[in-house]
Amino acid sequence: MGSPRWKRLCLLFLAGLAASLVFYGRHYASPGSPSTASRMPQQGEVGLVQAEISQDARGHHLTGERASCELDKLLLSLCPWSLKSKVKIEPTFGQQFNFDIPVLIWERHFTPDSWDRLKQRNAPNGWHGLPYSVISSTLKVLNDSANSRLFSTASFPNGCIRCAVVGNGGILNGSRQGKEIDAHDFVFRVNGAVTKGFEKDVGTKTSFFGFTVNTMKNSLIAYAEYGFTQIPQAKDLQYIFIPSHVRDYIMLRAAVLGIAVPEGYDEGDEPQKYFGSEASAGKFKLLHPEFMYYLRERFLRSENIKSQFGHLYMPSTGAIMLLTALHTCDQVSAYGFITENYKKFSAHYYEHEKKPLVFYANHDMLLELELWKNLHQAGFMKLYQR
Repeated sequence: MGSPRWKRLCLLFLAGLAASLVFYGRHYASPGSPSTASRMPQQGEVGLVQAEISQDARGHHLTGERASCELDKLLLSLCPWSLKSKVKIEPTFGQQFNFDIPVLIWERHFTPDSWDRLKQRNAPNGWHGLPYSVISSTLKVLNDSANSRLFSTASFPNGCIRCAVVGNGGILNGSRQGKEIDAHDFVFRVNGAVTKGFEKDVGTKTSFFGFTVNTMKNSLIAYAEYGFTQIPQAKDLQYIFIPSHVRDYIMLRAAVLGIAVPEGYDEGDEPQKYFGSEASAGKFKLLHPEFMYYLRERFLRSENIKSQFGHLYMPSTGAIMLLTALHTCDQVSAYGFITENYKKFSAHYYEHEKKPLVFYANHDMLLELELWKNLHQAGFMKLYQR
């Protein structure tokens, strides 16, 4: 049971949250809008909240991860027009979102129960056919709390965390969205994320780079002619591994330990040539197979699963990153994703000549198109269209 002070604090924020949701309505303000600043909580309010949490933590011995979690929960209520708040009152998608599913997997998630459960499903949704020794040794090195979350809301005491997810669609060529993209707190990019020469259209900021080892290596080959010869590297940049194959686990472990890949398809490869020689263990994140399964079943369950290529199906890398942002950020804007008029644009924004978007059996781009359109119309995210 919590203290009376804690109960009063929770009730106060619940009341404030309810009032704010009624006031702000269905849609949040656009990035950079003058009205956004006027609706942000004041520094004094945030300081009071932090002081209350600190005092409660001292009185009840809330330390480490639990104290951080409680702080994150309270700071979330300071963004009353966040996606998580909208889910509570939106009937269309409210039943689809489940924020209790862990987004990332790390050492503490690896238990006998999790192994028994996940070994029943194939990657990326589980560990069927993957060696226990590989899964165990990889998750053992993801033993820092930084591996358990993308970011801490405690680092953003002034309110809502705004994220941009940048796909590589041709719609961005000539879009002049670069400044708007870079104005977000975090920017997610995927695969062949060319920025040099396209700064005005796609920006320069990269906070998270998402990939599978297969898509990363294929992008370095396929898009080298357009200038993609190195995946993004920066001091604060973090890497999100998508667990599509055993090679993703093996490469991730080698990257954390700073050693050559010891076995498998990529044996002898040097992770530092991709991630830099100074990459710390906390820079690496691994999406939870349970989260991957949830995304497929709740949001992108394609008819392709029933086809002869069903065993190959998974959401696209861009879709996975966008849905990851939708489960971690307060406000999300998507750029370079498929829209209804996709035939007007080249497959990628950096191509010199227009090339049609090619549909492959391992993804369902039309299903993704429909999902983005519906999420945009429901106000859960903002989809760049032209």
